[in-house]
Amino acid sequence: MVKGLQILFFSAIFFITAAFKPTVVYKVSTGSIAFRSDAPLELIKASSDELAGLVDTDRKQFAFRIKMSSFKGFNGLLQKEHFNENYMESEKFPYASFEGKLIEDIDYSKPGSYSVRAKGNFTVHGVAQERIIKVDLVIKDKIITVRSNFTVLLADHNITIPKVVHEKLASEIKVEVRADLATP
Repeated sequence: MVKGLQILFFSAIFFITAAFKPTVVYKVSTGSIAFRSDAPLELIKASSDELAGLVDTDRKQFAFRIKMSSFKGFNGLLQKEHFNENYMESEKFPYASFEGKLIEDIDYSKPGSYSVRAKGNFTVHGVAQERIIKVDLVIKDKIITVRSNFTVLLADHNITIPKVVHEKLASEIKVEVRADLATP
């Protein structure tokens, strides 16, 4: 059922236009997201290798998402439980996503390194924020390698930190995205 929802999600993003113009779509073959909360009293790190995503190079559109409950690491099982139940409310908001358009024009047929900006809706905890995120791309052998580092403010997504754990959870989370995309 999850695969069916993913297909429906990505199909909605990349529907065929009336002109039925052929398009080149790259899909995440391997991808991960890691986050880091560096608070005064505690460092929390977790990651997931379940990143899903597509990039339509002709239309300059993209859509990525990650299942919140797929993150592993943390400093223990209780911390993971608090992450999913108290802060992210993963049952109510199971995915974080980023979808939109690439701002710069790139010739994807030419190998090289490129710095682009991705503009779109970044949704976490059910709250969408329009963001522009810098992304580094390396194109080689028909593979697009994506690298990005950015921060997420918990307050921007209505994620509250109780006073009792204020010194153990940073209000600004550092995020690192790594992915290889290929044509199916």
